[in-house]
Amino acid sequence: MVKIFTQEQQMEERLIQLLEQGESQWTYREDLKTADDLWANFFQQLEANNTAKLDGVPLTEREKLSIKAELDFSSFYAAGVWLAGENGVAQVRLDREDASLGSCQLMVINGNEIAGGHSTYEVINQFQSNKRDFRDQDGRFDVTLMINGIPLIQIELKNSQATDGYKQAFKQIENYLKTGKYHGIFSMLQMFVVSNGVDTKYIAANTRLNARFLTGWVDANNQAVTNLEDFAKSVLSIPEAHEMIANYSVLDNESKAVILLRPYQIHAIKAIRQASREQIGGYIWHTTGSGKTLTSYKVARNLLKIPSIDKTIFIIDRRDLDQQTTAAFKSYANDDFVSVDKTENVNGLIKRLASPDRSMVVTTIQKLNYVMKRYRQDPDNPRLKKLRELRLAVVVDECHRAVTPQKQQELEKFFRYSLWYGFTGTPLFAENARDAFGDLARTTEEQYGQCLHKYTVQEAMHDKAVLGFQIEYKNTINEYDLDRIVAAEFPRVDLAAIDQKEKEAKLDPIRFEQPDHMKEVVASIVNKFQNKFGFHNGVGQTYDAILTTNSIDKAIAYYRLFKEIKAGTDPKFKISETTKRAVVDFPKVAITFSVSDNEEDTLSHKEAMKEALDDYNQMFGTNFNLETINGYNQNLNSRLARKSDTYKARSEQLDLVIVVDRLLTGFDAPCLSTLFMDRAPMKPHHLIQAFSRTNRLFDNHKKYGQITTFQTPALYEEAVKEAFILYSNGGENEIQAPTFEESREELKEAVQELRAIAPHPDSFRGLTDLAEMKKAAKAFQRFDKIYRTIEVYSAFDEKEFVADYGFGREEFEHYTGSYNNLIAAIKEEMAVEDELDVEDVLDIDIEYEIESVRTEQIDYDYLVLLIDRYREAHREAEKEKFKAEAEKTIQEYGRQKPELGQKIQEIFIEIIDHPEAFDKQSTHEILSNRIHQYTEQVVEDYARKEHLDEDMLKYVVANYDPNRETPQIGEVDLIEGADYEGYKASTENPDKSKLKYRSRLRNEYKDMIQEEILPYEI
Repeated sequence: MVKIFTQEQQMEERLIQLLEQGESQWTYREDLKTADDLWANFFQQLEANNTAKLDGVPLTEREKLSIKAELDFSSFYAAGVWLAGENGVAQVRLDREDASLGSCQLMVINGNEIAGGHSTYEVINQFQSNKRDFRDQDGRFDVTLMINGIPLIQIELKNSQATDGYKQAFKQIENYLKTGKYHGIFSMLQMFVVSNGVDTKYIAANTRLNARFLTGWVDANNQAVTNLEDFAKSVLSIPEAHEMIANYSVLDNESKAVILLRPYQIHAIKAIRQASREQIGGYIWHTTGSGKTLTSYKVARNLLKIPSIDKTIFIIDRRDLDQQTTAAFKSYANDDFVSVDKTENVNGLIKRLASPDRSMVVTTIQKLNYVMKRYRQDPDNPRLKKLRELRLAVVVDECHRAVTPQKQQELEKFFRYSLWYGFTGTPLFAENARDAFGDLARTTEEQYGQCLHKYTVQEAMHDKAVLGFQIEYKNTINEYDLDRIVAAEFPRVDLAAIDQKEKEAKLDPIRFEQPDHMKEVVASIVNKFQNKFGFHNGVGQTYDAILTTNSIDKAIAYYRLFKEIKAGTDPKFKISETTKRAVVDFPKVAITFSVSDNEEDTLSHKEAMKEALDDYNQMFGTNFNLETINGYNQNLNSRLARKSDTYKARSEQLDLVIVVDRLLTGFDAPCLSTLFMDRAPMKPHHLIQAFSRTNRLFDNHKKYGQITTFQTPALYEEAVKEAFILYSNGGENEIQAPTFEESREELKEAVQELRAIAPHPDSFRGLTDLAEMKKAAKAFQRFDKIYRTIEVYSAFDEKEFVADYGFGREEFEHYTGSYNNLIAAIKEEMAVEDELDVEDVLDIDIEYEIESVRTEQIDYDYLVLLIDRYREAHREAEKEKFKAEAEKTIQEYGRQKPELGQKIQEIFIEIIDHPEAFDKQSTHEILSNRIHQYTEQVVEDYARKEHLDEDMLKYVVANYDPNRETPQIGEVDLIEGADYEGYKASTENPDKSKLKYRSRLRNEYKDMIQEEILPYEI
């Protein structure tokens, strides 16, 4: 029989050998296993790299302690800020113990010295990370890569025969994070790599990780590189690994997170860098939603490293998006050594362009146009003449709309030494080219040059960089009425001779402006699409949406209808009790459109906008008016995007924004799940742009970008098909979710398969054969996946499903509980022996998370967020608002976990009464430390009272399993080691015998854990 042995050790050894081979500069340090070893190695290198500054006087122990304290960071982001340093050089301040030696800055890492200079590259394995809590255990990190003695990349490996092995490795890292293993010298990590040998992913080091952002590597042609060895050659060799940390990482100041670029972003940067060396332009085709803003930032940032370029100009195409993109750039550049200038006016733009510093300028085509105008008016102006000589790299976001071919020609004549690089998710091809106008470019390639790198929606979906689309084609006109309308308006038409598309094309658009149609749309959005808005996710964690119409007047009419249904004055047009129970203040609606003095209907539009602004101000405590409309749009954008913690509290959130065209291009909001469309089908590139507002990765519950259209379904389906064919690179069928009808058939098959294996939930318990157990688990996983896909469709009726299949909510929960037990049994079975038969290799997703059964619960992280918002608020009114919301949420949390809720309430009162006592601690630290102190005191008091060994009791508590039927781990030693004589001497009415004493302890200590420890687990 062929045997497969656990191969983590072999993988580890092979990886280290690979990193040492050939041109790689990694050196294996077998001698470094503990924190003391690493610090000693670090200080040795620090002294070697700073001999002149230390002037021959070695670091003292006190100086080393001071440096250790300075380099123990509160977050990986904080470490990243330090690593970015000044001009890419990370330094540490040293005040010499001998005051006569003064102070100095010691160079730790120089990001400009890649594969040279002072940089050293070392690899270690099996580092021992000691436990920090009695409930914890020691950890061992598989492989760690260090630059200049600092651990920057940690690699976790799992059994190569387990298909979910890399997920197990990821879970291991999450556990290390949860138990505080990454402290001290390991607080500077910037990247995690997980692999089972055949499937390898990487992710930026952050305090909280989301498995959705695990990234695989692809080559320049978007071919997957999954094997660990190939991944190591492509990503972990030198200079690649150092470049990833120094050049291809971004520090997002707004979210306080480290971001590592995805491979296609890196390939785009390299392609443009090479093109600039060859003095040619070109464009990047990266599908919308794949992070073009971030890519373009790093492109502009990296181009400034080329000495022949004086400045980079980043052009965007919309004023409101100017604000969003500039904010994103400033967030990325906050801790970078590149200044990003947003030019508020033309004089400011001229001043920035003429300045001697090498910087990136974010501006619009309109402002650049005014610069040219100024030159034509004053051609002898020396400052303006100087601009014409600048060697520029011009990076254009949404390049075929931001700059017209005619305007680009003019700018190229003015800026004589400029290279142009366009970014687009929807290039113009011959099939959808601009109308011919003289010799002007009609396609993106004609305007910018060749495509330098391509990454389509099909490839992005395959890499899980974006989501697919789930599309519902709804209609308020049924087939009978459609025939009746066409027959009445076109009596000579033979209805039998034309298809539905031709019938829909004959409809007068005015029919979709009627109140009955619009009321039906509003009622559907409010009462039938709870799953699209993610009501089951919990308070403050729902999704938001956009409703787009064809005109401002219609958008205003919709806005007023939403106000009407929320008011509930019409008994036939009101919010359902189901919706009210789920989210009591739903829907919170806003509207945005351009208000211009030149419009014929400007007065009515202004009045409507005033009304909307008043509603918005009342809803969120803002103070916008028509004079501050730009501020309103910016605030609305931020509120809809929810990237800042400010907007993660329910009281600060919007549910729906009504637009005409605004926000349908370039707007980035990962929490936006749905686009509702009540307008005629758009052209292919506009359609893809609009759809792509919805398909950003967010949380584990968001599976697709949701699209719902409300008119001409056959015409829409044809338009969508055309757009997908054009922009999916042959993957038009892969980027769509199954239709409702297809999902219904799949669900029927899945239920039948599950019932055949397990007619009722308890059937799982009778399975003992591993193959049968896996088969049952896979059947339930299949059912769950299909159910969570179909339940988002408005046509899905849960009552109908229960009637057809006998699957009620209670049975769902019963099956889920039995499934979880089944998975635990499979894990135990697999862990019986270190050796596995080939036939027994685990081929199911052991870490699969059931989602079809979700209850609405208050999330602990959301509770912490609200307390954070209270602590950060400066204005009294704002403080009171967050205090009230936090107190209400703590009460609701207390209904789920009474003991923990009460304890958190007590701590929150202390925070309110004595804020200064908690200044240097995060809310999470305050709560976890205080709760840990409380539970530890309970254990110590019980050990003292019963004369038990305190450390042994802590060990038993740490390993306690409430479902374990055999004695708990460590229980036998705990009871046998109990000091009966000491107990008897200090207790008023002691147990009569050692036997009774031990017998009572066996039950009583468990009660203590169940009643006084477990209820306080966070």
